[in-house]
Amino acid sequence: MSSDAVAAGGRRQLEERQLGLLQALIETLKPANRFYASRLPAAIPASLSQFYAETPFTTKHELALDQEANPPFGTNLTYSLDRYNHFSQTSGTSGKPMRWLDTADSWEWMVGNWTRVFEAAGLTGADRVFFAFSFGPFLGFWVAFDAASRMGCLCMPGGGMPTAARLAVIVDTGATVLCCTPTYAIHMAEVADREGIDLGKSQVRQLVVAGEPGGSIPATRRKIEQMWRGARVVDHHGMTEIGPVSYGCPARHDVLHIIESSYVAEVIDPESGHPVRRGQQGELVLTNLGRPGSPLLRYRTGDLVLVAPEECCPGCGSFEMALVGGILGRADDMVVVRGVNVYPGAIEEVLRSVGGVAEYRVRVSRQLGLAELTIEVEQEPGVGPSLPHRLEAKLRDALSLRIPVTLVADGTLPRFEMKARRWIRE
Repeated sequence: MSSDAVAAGGRRQLEERQLGLLQALIETLKPANRFYASRLPAAIPASLSQFYAETPFTTKHELALDQEANPPFGTNLTYSLDRYNHFSQTSGTSGKPMRWLDTADSWEWMVGNWTRVFEAAGLTGADRVFFAFSFGPFLGFWVAFDAASRMGCLCMPGGGMPTAARLAVIVDTGATVLCCTPTYAIHMAEVADREGIDLGKSQVRQLVVAGEPGGSIPATRRKIEQMWRGARVVDHHGMTEIGPVSYGCPARHDVLHIIESSYVAEVIDPESGHPVRRGQQGELVLTNLGRPGSPLLRYRTGDLVLVAPEECCPGCGSFEMALVGGILGRADDMVVVRGVNVYPGAIEEVLRSVGGVAEYRVRVSRQLGLAELTIEVEQEPGVGPSLPHRLEAKLRDALSLRIPVTLVADGTLPRFEMKARRWIRE
């Protein structure tokens, strides 16, 4: 049998499994979920294409309005409240936080997805995993902690600890895996250098990062791996309201695979809503198949992705959707500057690739209705005064834009434990 036939068979079997789970989910929702009852087609879809054609998109705005009109949890609940035993809340970086409830079964489904993330990253029960995470109300690494514990890993929570104390625990206990955001991984290494903590004595071999695109931005990934003495960075992404979505390809560091055994994934043109072809960029749309108590059908995530042209991954052999470059940015984060579409990830790639940038902040101002960017940077010790000029030149080469870069004093710019907020709109 040819490789093309094998790939087609694998993809077909995956979609048949998705359809069966989707049909069972819709049967559960139709009589019980007030939010989706009026949105679902009269008949159970006989194919994924029928589901796409007859089921409208779900947007974050609609969910937020529903929770505002029906406090405190909205109407997207399939069961009575006594069935739910987990509460989460979105981080609120793009609006008012949404509240989310989960049943024990839904939690198990998410634990299974995080287990996929860890297994793809090469974790085993012999690993010691440190979670540099505040364990607040959003989903974050809560499920990851549970998954690692069930795999047999020694799990160490780092909530309520200053950075230096976290580093001491990591080194003293021989932690082998660190879970955090890309930004915080950089900040931890900076603190280690300042406090005289030798990361060369650390046994961390793997950093599993999430919360920001940085883990899939090549220059940022290289910077983290260098600062952590060669430990490998593995990316992942998910959302409180949708669950753990993707895992890092074991063979290609710039690729995330959607866990399509748990999700129906689409990629659409953000303007028209029509599907894009493989090899094209678009907005990721997801339907979670194992979270019936608080489901999302055809949810417009706002995440911009580039679907790999191949149906079967040439690196690891997976048939699950491959996103080249991970999450490229968000549709609502794009800024048009003098006719050029500028995404935060593109700015970060340029700044990190030059080297010498300890931290940065981008200011977006409007002059006569037109957007303009300025960038403030803190430089690493020993970097000469030419850094702003080198950054401006690199930005001009990469984006064909002149973007002013200014140096600020050490300690001027904020550091972040969770999602970094480096873009300021004035």
